[in-house]
Amino acid sequence: MPHLVSAKDAATADDIFAGVRFIRSNPAILGTISLDLFAVLFGGVTALLPIYARDILMAGPSGLGILRAAPAVGALVMTAYLARYTVDRRVGLRMFQSVIVFGVATIVFALSHSMWLSVLALAVLGAADTISVVIRFSLVQLATPNEMRGRVGAVNFLFINASNQLGQFESGVTAALFGTMPAAVLGGVATVAIALAWMKLFPALRDVDRLE
Repeated sequence: MPHLVSAKDAATADDIFAGVRFIRSNPAILGTISLDLFAVLFGGVTALLPIYARDILMAGPSGLGILRAAPAVGALVMTAYLARYTVDRRVGLRMFQSVIVFGVATIVFALSHSMWLSVLALAVLGAADTISVVIRFSLVQLATPNEMRGRVGAVNFLFINASNQLGQFESGVTAALFGTMPAAVLGGVATVAIALAWMKLFPALRDVDRLE
């Protein structure tokens, strides 16, 4: 019986790291997941929205609600569009382009002193993020064998949640060190730089043509 328990424990430990090993051995999946990790880590500005609403845009509590809703509205509109018109060519390049648009929209929001421009930038940010998410999730699912899909999906889910939380922490730290607006601009610039760097580091991912 002790021998059986030990073997089971060994198998369980191996299962935990099987998804990580598979991702490391597959450049396309590694590039996709790591792009999401670092882009969200540096590009998230949601933690700074209360400061923007109160001190920069002078919008008050109602303005904060509108700012928080803007990315979701952009995402909803883009979801409806993608449900009818799918991205079926040059999907790897489209994913990188959407991340770059996400970063540029972040910079525009960071520098804006107009409520309506800020709302528009956040809506574009949400729409661009939706395109990126749809392509990333599809690439990961389609490039993963059935027997590894659950493990890879678990690692991907962990990275997504970790990057969201760490991104808010990073935004708060950089805002405390450099100020709110410089921190948001830095996040947008870092997102664009990461997308451009990943295009060079993962050419196989950039050259993916179809979701097959």
